[in-house]
Amino acid sequence: MLKGRHLIEPDDLSVSEIDEICSLAEQMIVDPVSFQDVCRGKILATLFFEPSTRTRLSFEAAMLHLGGAVEGFADAACTSSTKGESLADTIRVVSSYVDVIAMRNPKEGAALLASRYSACPIINAGDGGHSHPTQTLTDMVAIRRLCGGFAGHTIGFCGDLKFGRTVHSLTQAMCRYPGNKFVFISPRELRMPDYVLKNVLEPAGAAYETAERLEDVIGTLDILYMTRVQKERFFNEQDYIRLKDSYILDRGKMKLAKQKMIVLHPLPRVNEIAPEVDDDPRAAYFKQVRYGMFARMALISKLTGSL
Repeated sequence: MLKGRHLIEPDDLSVSEIDEICSLAEQMIVDPVSFQDVCRGKILATLFFEPSTRTRLSFEAAMLHLGGAVEGFADAACTSSTKGESLADTIRVVSSYVDVIAMRNPKEGAALLASRYSACPIINAGDGGHSHPTQTLTDMVAIRRLCGGFAGHTIGFCGDLKFGRTVHSLTQAMCRYPGNKFVFISPRELRMPDYVLKNVLEPAGAAYETAERLEDVIGTLDILYMTRVQKERFFNEQDYIRLKDSYILDRGKMKLAKQKMIVLHPLPRVNEIAPEVDDDPRAAYFKQVRYGMFARMALISKLTGSL
C-alpha cells in the first residue's frame, strides 16, 4: 500500500512496488484518457529550491493530466527562506495546504528532513548529489518499454559518476534485479563513489567493471546511460573546464555499439551527445522524457491513494 508514503530514495520502494508503478505508467501511456480525472480535487506542491526544467514541468504536467491542481515555486528567492524560515517550518506550512509535495533541494538529506515534518507525502525530486528517485522511475519505465524488462542487461554509465545522483539512484534500483552487469566509464576524478560500490553493488552480488574509454566497452552494452559533467557540483572551475568534454558520444562511437543498444540521458545535455546522434533509432532520451511524465502520474496516483 503506497498511500501516504514518502519517496526519498529508490530503496523506499520494494521490487514489487517498482513493478506496480511501472505497470501503471505503461497503462497510462497506452490509454491516458482513462486517467484524466483520477486526482481531481487533489493539489500538488512543487517546491524547487534548485533550478529545474524537465523535472518540475514533468511533475506539474503529470498532476494536470490527472485532473489535479498545482501550486508552488521554482525559485527559492521568492520564498520566506530568504527571511530565514527553516525548511522544517516551510514544510509544516505547505503540507497543511496540499495533498502531496515534490521537492528539489541542493542539500543532501533535505528530502528526508522534510518528510519528518510533513503532513502529506514528500517526493524527493533531487537532493544534492544524493538521490533522484523519480528520475529512476523514469529511466525504468523507459528500460521496460524499450528493453522488455529489468533483468539480464549490461548497463554502461558514462561521464560524471561521482556527483551524478541519477546514476547512483538507477544503479541502486537495477542491482536488485538478476543478471544485470554494470560498466562505469569515467575519468579517475569522476569515478563512481566507493560507498556505492561497497554498500550497494557488492552486497547485491552485482558484477561491475570500470573503464576510462567509452570506445573500449560500448560494443558490450545493452543500455548506455550518458551524463553531463555538472559545473554546479565543482568547487574548482578549472577542474570543471578540464573534464567537461571528456566523453562525447558521436556517430563514430555509435558505429561500435550493438544494433539494439539504447542510449538514455537524464538531460539537460550540454555537448556529451552530439546532435547527429539524435536521428539514430537507438537514441531514446527524448522518449525517456515523455515516459517520465507518466511515471510521475503513476506515482502521484498511488501516493495520494487515488488509485
